[in-house]
Amino acid sequence: MNPFFKFISFILVSAFFYSGNAWSLDKDQLMSSFFSVVMIRGYNDAGGLAYGSGVVVGDNQVITNCHVLRKTKQPWVSQGEETYSATSVKVDHWHDLCLVTTFGMTNKPALIGKSTDLKKGQGVIAIGHSSGAPVALTSAGVVKSTYDLDQGKVILSTAQFRMGASGSGLFDTAGRLVGINTFKTSGKNSFYYALPIEWLNVLKNKPTETTFPVVGKALWEEEEDKKPLFLQIAIPTIKEDWKKLLNISLEWTKKENNNAEAWFELGLANEHLNDLSAAETAYRRSVLLDDQNTDALLRLGFIAKSKDDKKEIKVIQEKISKINPELLEDYYKLVGCSKTCE
Repeated sequence: MNPFFKFISFILVSAFFYSGNAWSLDKDQLMSSFFSVVMIRGYNDAGGLAYGSGVVVGDNQVITNCHVLRKTKQPWVSQGEETYSATSVKVDHWHDLCLVTTFGMTNKPALIGKSTDLKKGQGVIAIGHSSGAPVALTSAGVVKSTYDLDQGKVILSTAQFRMGASGSGLFDTAGRLVGINTFKTSGKNSFYYALPIEWLNVLKNKPTETTFPVVGKALWEEEEDKKPLFLQIAIPTIKEDWKKLLNISLEWTKKENNNAEAWFELGLANEHLNDLSAAETAYRRSVLLDDQNTDALLRLGFIAKSKDDKKEIKVIQEKISKINPELLEDYYKLVGCSKTCE
């Protein structure tokens, strides 16, 4: 690896470590994870440069999004000034994951984690080449939700990424690869989604192909009404179209009656439509299914405040303090307590 590139990378990662986040970070492993992230580039038919990101997951093996490989017939993998030709690929169109094989690459593979172990509010770090930056950029965030799909959990987080970071890595604070950053909604209040790393196991068993570009529609590119329901809620939530969110959530809870996220979204829609009784019922169902669902507990606290139910406010405070004490300040503000709710 070019010494200057390695030095600049070290400076950027070190700056992130000391940027003031309150997490306990495995700095050595995260540094190793940083250098497992690479660029994937290639020229399109018009002569322009197409680019994205990828993560080294094995000897000469890089996982990325298939949509990164749609516009080039001769992609290559690079890090700094070092480049490696892509010789073959394994393709999972629907899940938008491709496993690229190259040769001569000495990068250490990322440590693999589990999306299924993630919890709401847990810290995560996106590392990728947003906007085509030559050195990978880091962005810290938290897990907002996870959604069960095909033996993994699609991750919704606040760890931001931009064009060029498709195929990049989402890591937990121990430096383990838990997801592949893939798509986001448009606009200022974007939703950022990562695909579960567990899908790599299926991808490894796909047949080897040697033809580029890669073509095929991904699950998140379907028509809106054909997408998974957990994706259909994004746009109405951003646009505050609560009636549409209500309809989608009703369908979701009907199809997946034991899905805590579906019930939370139903509660959110009802709350914004001023049906607090229905909202409370839905939130309580969500907590019953997932007693760690702090989002639902916070909203139940707000409803308890509207009813001036001080006993319930205190009960919810105690539950939140056991799950995530860092949320207590937000809870106090929400329900109008100064430092604690007595």
